[in-house]
Amino acid sequence: MAPFAFIIIGWVIGLFARAILPSMRHMGLISMLLVGMVGAVIGGMFAGTFNAPGTSLFVLQPANIVGSVIGAIAAVLIVHVLNRQRAHA
Repeated sequence: MAPFAFIIIGWVIGLFARAILPSMRHMGLISMLLVGMVGAVIGGMFAGTFNAPGTSLFVLQPANIVGSVIGAIAAVLIVHVLNRQRAHA
């Protein structure tokens, strides 16, 4: 259940980033959503590594949700910076 929550969080963050960052309009909606989803899953898994021993990586805990939000935002910003650098090169 938790991986789906991370994917939904990434989807929402991808939509939000597309609405907020005007320079991201060149990137398609599907690719922006995928970047947000991948970032959320990776961020949630990373935050899950700090859970109590013996628990799964995909557990809906506040720390994992915050990690997935941070991971999605980081992924979107990384893609934004890489695309901007490639456009100016």
